[in-house]
Amino acid sequence: MNRLNIFLLIVVMGCALSVVNATNQQRQFFIQLQRAQSQERQLQQDYSQLQYQQSALSKTSRIEQLATDSLKMQQATTGRTQYVQLEPGTATAEDAPIPTSGPASAPANAKAGSPQAVQAASSRGGAR
Repeated sequence: MNRLNIFLLIVVMGCALSVVNATNQQRQFFIQLQRAQSQERQLQQDYSQLQYQQSALSKTSRIEQLATDSLKMQQATTGRTQYVQLEPGTATAEDAPIPTSGPASAPANAKAGSPQAVQAASSRGGAR
């Protein structure tokens, strides 16, 4: 009977140590959870602040102010707009031959801007 009591005492002591160890682990996990939740709240605040700063920095008025002040840019006005006119006989991209790779394409000798080319471009979905 004495040996049985000693064996049961050892088992109870082992269980008690196991309970103490499990409680300690539970406390450690709870502390880690609290730290992670605190860090999450801090990151959410930082993210909200960054979104606010991004919206403030991307306002059109701020961009225009920076362009005029630091980059010395000016608004485009009709008085300062320069129009470039081509001399007669100068080749342009519109004068390039139209590809003849489809059934709706214009004849190979049709120039861009001609009625045949306009009709072919509009039938392909590239209306001018």
